Amino acid sequence: MANVNDIRNVVFLGHGGAGKTSLVESILHTAGAINRLGSIEDKNTVSDFDEEEKQRSHSIHSALTHAQYKGKLLQILDTPGYPDFMGAALQSIPAAEAAVIVISATSGIEVNTRKMFTVATQLNMPRIIVINKIDNETAELADLVSNIQESFGAKCRCANLPSEDRNSIIDCIANSAGSSPVMDVAQAHTELVESIIEADDALMEAYLGGEKIGPEKIAEIFSKALMAGTIIPILFTNARKEIGVKELLDVILSGVPSPNQAKPAILKDGDKETPVPCDPNGPLAGLVFRVGFDPRSNMKYSSIRLFSGKLNSVTQLRINDEKKAIRPGHPLVMQGSEIKEVDEGFAGQWVTLAKIDELKVGDLVHDGQFSGKFAMPPAPIPMYALALEPAARGDEAKLSTALEKLSEEDICFKVSRDSQTKELVIYGLGDLHLRVMLSKMENRFKMSVTTKQPKIPYRETITAKADGHYRHKKQTGGAGQFGEVYLRVEPAPRDSDPPLDYSWDIFGASIPGQFEPAILKGVKDVMESGVVAGFPLQDIKVSVYDGKHHPVDSKEVAFRAAGKGAFIDAVMKAKPALLEPIVNIEITVPSENMGDITGDMASRRGRISGQDMLPGGMMVIKAQVPLSEIAQYNSQLKSVTGGQGSYSMELSHYEPVPPNVQQQIVAQYAKNKEAEKE
Repeated sequence: MANVNDIRNVVFLGHGGAGKTSLVESILHTAGAINRLGSIEDKNTVSDFDEEEKQRSHSIHSALTHAQYKGKLLQILDTPGYPDFMGAALQSIPAAEAAVIVISATSGIEVNTRKMFTVATQLNMPRIIVINKIDNETAELADLVSNIQESFGAKCRCANLPSEDRNSIIDCIANSAGSSPVMDVAQAHTELVESIIEADDALMEAYLGGEKIGPEKIAEIFSKALMAGTIIPILFTNARKEIGVKELLDVILSGVPSPNQAKPAILKDGDKETPVPCDPNGPLAGLVFRVGFDPRSNMKYSSIRLFSGKLNSVTQLRINDEKKAIRPGHPLVMQGSEIKEVDEGFAGQWVTLAKIDELKVGDLVHDGQFSGKFAMPPAPIPMYALALEPAARGDEAKLSTALEKLSEEDICFKVSRDSQTKELVIYGLGDLHLRVMLSKMENRFKMSVTTKQPKIPYRETITAKADGHYRHKKQTGGAGQFGEVYLRVEPAPRDSDPPLDYSWDIFGASIPGQFEPAILKGVKDVMESGVVAGFPLQDIKVSVYDGKHHPVDSKEVAFRAAGKGAFIDAVMKAKPALLEPIVNIEITVPSENMGDITGDMASRRGRISGQDMLPGGMMVIKAQVPLSEIAQYNSQLKSVTGGQGSYSMELSHYEPVPPNVQQQIVAQYAKNKEAEKE
């Protein structure tokens, strides 16, 4: 068993195209974990092993890799960079002690750079910024460093600098003189020292007193400063030529805390919080942070960060609050797609278990001595939707299995059967996200589907009081059917829960109480199916106040029909209206696009509710807008902002639709009903 002190766990984050996968590949090659340097173009990197990733030349899943270097075990998570696949990145973050934020020297700070840096900051993780692709002669490195400091704060300091020819790296701790295309080495050295010594009061006092602080002392407290957040080092690399890779490795090994030096993970169980010290000899506690399926065998692999204890083939493993223990089988260690069996995993390590269907991302695994949940970074709510159905009849069960496995892999891919529209709807973070999922279904599960835009879940309501009456009378040779109902409807407060406020106000025996459930069933039938356009009704008070019955012919079926008919009659008199879902939307864009976005929102019947400036020339625009106007907003936003914009939205409330929109929806409903009759 290796020493926990000798483990370093890092997660590589950043925008797509920054070179994370290439950088991880170079690290593995430099450390001797692989003997040949792969490339994205040759489709042979350790991290991008999935066929979808090879075809698209970018990461879709997180990948586990590791290397032994200078007596340390370095475990690296390579994560996807495009916003559509941020779920895989977010669920990987709790497995590491530090985040390496990779930025392309040519593209600069992009949408996902900001998002991932913000998440790592909120989790109080040590952060290292790597500027990659420094060989590009058009890259303005000095401007990029300024932008980083403006966006992420003055604590971002150059820990090294590229040489004038960009073919070597200058260590700014060891060197206090020299030149670089970024800045003067002496200036970088001074800024770096001042940020690092903020973490040590005695050193700070000595420095302010004029004492010279030597490189050895600075290196000694570098890890403390990184953990305290007084320094966010900026490093420079050229992954393709492996320039700056050794220097990055040295910073990770010397600066990133080992699992037992970092703050202990916290288990939350209601209001109770339990720290979990990193102790290999303690009780078992781990977090499932990745689930994947082998594309050939469809075997399930669940990767776990062990925070405490040991895990081997005879461990009595419990999942969450399940009382029944299971045998985990042999723990595995992953190197991209390669899997190696090990005797045991212990605190600080990442291990993978095969064929355990019960495991899901976010699960606590333990040996019975822990309860609760480890906190996961909040994931964006997927709102980009497609309705789908199998292309071939009889494939419903096969489709359900495929969707279940895909949603297990990605916390931002959701599936639901809309009870209102009766559609099977998949939700993702954007068009690219869902296109990849559909491609996986086709290639991995041999499952073809047809897709369409999902129906907007409108609702119906009433805007006035009205009475309704219906007599159901049917004679069929023998016993007949009879039931007569009078009821009154009036509007209830908007978004009432439950949507129907029902009261039985019969006095005397005009309708025996035994028929009340049947009348209520009839009313509920209409509540579900709607009256004017086929959408569920809401926010309605109903009072049944009179009626008639027949001692022989009155039956439940008759009063159900009478209740239904009386309710329809009342609703049609009560000025029925359609309601549409309104969402809260937050749009992050470059400040120069503000006018375009606010104008576009106005054209979509949106109401701007606020604007906030962000560092780095970005701003957040908050608005409320009808879902029907924004359901496919992704492509429009990308077009307007050149790919720099992003947005999130969630349901706010329902509002009446404008009369002209209601006329169109009602007309389309009537047209569809006629078509069904033919």
